[in-house]
Amino acid sequence: MSDQASGREGRTFAVRVSLLFGAIFVVAGINLPYFPVWLDGQGLGPRDIAIITSAPLFVRVLVTPAIAFAADRSGDHRLFLVALAWAALTALVALSQSSGFWPVLMCTIAFALAWTTIMPLTETLALSGVRNAGLDYGRMRLWGSLTFIAATLVGGWVIATLGSPAVIWLTVTGGVLVTMAAHAVVRPAGWGQAKNAGPRLRLSDAAGLLRNGSFLLFLLAAGAIQAAHGTFYTFGTVHWATLGISASWAGALWGIGVIAEILLFMYSARVLARIGPVGLIALGGAAAVVRWFAMGFDPSLAWLMPLQVLHGLTFGATHLGAIHYIGRAVPEAQGGTAQALYASVTSGIAMGSAMLTSGALYAAFAGRAYWVMALVALAGLAAAFALSRRQDAR
Repeated sequence: MSDQASGREGRTFAVRVSLLFGAIFVVAGINLPYFPVWLDGQGLGPRDIAIITSAPLFVRVLVTPAIAFAADRSGDHRLFLVALAWAALTALVALSQSSGFWPVLMCTIAFALAWTTIMPLTETLALSGVRNAGLDYGRMRLWGSLTFIAATLVGGWVIATLGSPAVIWLTVTGGVLVTMAAHAVVRPAGWGQAKNAGPRLRLSDAAGLLRNGSFLLFLLAAGAIQAAHGTFYTFGTVHWATLGISASWAGALWGIGVIAEILLFMYSARVLARIGPVGLIALGGAAAVVRWFAMGFDPSLAWLMPLQVLHGLTFGATHLGAIHYIGRAVPEAQGGTAQALYASVTSGIAMGSAMLTSGALYAAFAGRAYWVMALVALAGLAAAFALSRRQDAR
């Protein structure tokens, strides 16, 4: 294949992966800030909301690595993406027809069984473009952040106009877009591990990641820093409402955070070259300590705006550092499994524990619960420093 044709294939692949990221974050842009609002509108209390929003995160601990391992072993990540997208859409439609704690919980878990592996497999496909065609991961991923902003802003306006029932139908619409985008992604022939070519990935190869001290330190650092968002993701919008902040302003505040994230993604290659993946994780941890400590004082809208800018570091820098750490430290054949382990720890064990605990913390202390999240972020920052020292020693 000529260099020109190869370059054209790379650009086409980048566009399609960007569209997939965009579709995924339409769902995230509605679900993350407004799903608790829909649950609250269903008459569920803080502890019920905490259970429903955290239970799927524990489900992914076993399910996501298992599915990703199967995808790595088959070499056909697209097939798994398409099947999971259809399963997630079906679960969302069922959720739209549910009411009451147990039906909603069961449908949410069914959605999570499919949804939680879609993002790790998409990240794996994006990294294959970085490795094989020199594509810029940040430039592909930022389209997800852009649609997240659009979804939160439009979603806030729609929900303010039509009420909380609109949340679930906006999410279903996002599920349709994800299914369409998953069908469109095709990885060029010869990229990464070809199907049925070479040695098949073994379970012992995947388990070896969990016996690697540096990889475990990485999971602890990224997991704790991301988990520190637990109270915010579960009760952020709900708590803002108690402070007199409207749904439209809540959407704008979420948008401010993601704009900061987009700016980092745009220049991620330069930042990465300057401080490296572990440096990015540590930067995210330091910003998280400051952000969540300040949030515990119930700041006014004027202070919330600059605090939301820190989201570009608390999430964005931590995530970028994590993705590139995996890309550099883990063989490509194990990429999906490593991404799934990262997702299972950060968005499963760590985030699930933080969100579940947040139910009791928020019920007892309201906004002061953010101070506990600051301590969690501090633990992640300490682990990032330990990982950096370990790398320097080597």
